[in-house]
This record gives sequence, C-alpha cells and structure tokens, in this order.
Amino acid sequence: MLSIVLPAKNEAAALVELLPRLREAQPEAEIIVVDDGSSDQTPEICRQNAVVCLSQPYSMGNGAAIKRGARAAGGDTIVFMDADGQHDPVLVGKLLARFDEGYDMVVGARDWSGQAGVSRGLANGLYNWLATRITGFAVKDLTSGFRAVRADKFREFLHLLPNGFSYPTTCTMAFFRSAYAVAYEPIPVARRVGKSHIRPVRDGLRFLLIIFKIATLYSPLKLFVPTSAMFFILGLVYYGYTFVVHGRFTNMSALLLSAAVITFLIGLISEQITSLTYRRDI
Repeated sequence: MLSIVLPAKNEAAALVELLPRLREAQPEAEIIVVDDGSSDQTPEICRQNAVVCLSQPYSMGNGAAIKRGARAAGGDTIVFMDADGQHDPVLVGKLLARFDEGYDMVVGARDWSGQAGVSRGLANGLYNWLATRITGFAVKDLTSGFRAVRADKFREFLHLLPNGFSYPTTCTMAFFRSAYAVAYEPIPVARRVGKSHIRPVRDGLRFLLIIFKIATLYSPLKLFVPTSAMFFILGLVYYGYTFVVHGRFTNMSALLLSAAVITFLIGLISEQITSLTYRRDI
C-alpha cells in the first residue's frame, strides 16, 4: 500500500488543483494532508477531495508535520511531497519505478532551474558538496522534500528529525549512516503557488547550522579531527616562532595545543554518542 503525505501551511490555493491531479495519478493511494495550523480553507478542500486531513492546533513546523503524517500513514511505502504545487503528481510514478529497483529511499533531485533563487541554489550546492565529501556517496539534492521511503525504516529516525525545515537533511544522513540504499531521480520542479514560508535572514542563519549538523550526524570525527589538527599545527608553529624569537614556551602555544587535545577527545565522545544513537537492537 502507498501513502502520500503532504505537509501544508496555508497552501489552499495550490491544493485546489494539486489534490484532484494527485488522486487521478495515484487512485489507490492513501493521501494525507497535515494541516500545520493553517488559517485558510485547507481542511475544507481536503474534505471536498476525500483526502485525510490531520490538523495541528497551531503551527509546529514542516518537520513536525512530516512526523505526524509518517505516524498516521498506513502504507508500507510513503511518498513525501510539498503541497505548494512544485511537484507534479505524475512524477510520483517515476519515483516509485526507481524505488522498486530495491532502494530504501529515492529522492527527487532538482537541477539549478528548480532552485528558489540564486542564494538558495548556492546554499544547496554547498550542502550537497559537503554531504558528498562526508558520506562518500554522490548526494545530488540534500534538501529535497520530494522523496519515497520505506515506512518502517523512515520511522526508525523519527526521534532524530527536527520540527523545522531541515528534516530532509537529517533523514538523508540517517539513511546513509545506517547503510540503507539511497538513490536520486532527476525531476523538474514548477514555481510554487503562493509565497514561501522560508525567511532568508532567520532561516539562512539556521541553515548554516546544517553544515555542522551534516558532519555530526554522519561521522563527528570527520569534523573534529581536522579541527584538532588545525589547532595542533598552529600550536607547533607558534611555539617554533616564540622559541626562536623569545627562547621560551608561551601561554598561547599551550592554549592551542590544549585545544587540539580537547577537540580530539570531544570528537571521540561524539563518535560514541552517534554510534549509540543509530544503534538498533535486533
């Protein structure tokens, strides 16, 4: 059975056209719209289209809506897609065709034309490059909200998912960390209907934290070891300079070398915590 989950916050204008097309494309699927505290006609539109609507009493965030939809979904396969009209319902079949090749998650990968502006495109390009370097796999779209997953495997990581906008990042890195098969399927993306809920300044600063989260979710040592090595090299260089010029070992050299040791030890502890986080009792 297939379940399709759409997190929605004031997306009634898009849902009017999207839900009938989605039902036509996937007539047997369970369609769940998670109303994240909308103030428009989202519940009424869902009733008109015989679609399940789970209404939040107030806005909890995109990730929170995804988690609620995943818990309620009855299918063994779940497709997550945006409710703003960017994703063509016909493309669900394309994702599922790739999914049936034996993958645990298939992500709809946008090209440059599908990015919401130059700044977002550059930021997503940076995230993709960093995730590729850390995981050793070609990550083509780390933040895409259009993906098909095996429900049981996705639910293993619900406790890790944030309530905000970065659930795709966490989900992707968790699947890679657990050695689940992930594939990327190129898809076209239409311009969204209505106004985006992402605020450049506030969410831009928050997205910067994703860079560090990517590393710590997958392998903390890949972040802490280079940082530790940087402090160690700086400490040695500064010690060599002060020894030649002043003939002594300075407090700054001691501080840099101590920082190198402390950072490395924190990395070891973080690695153990990460291993316990992904541990599953079989």
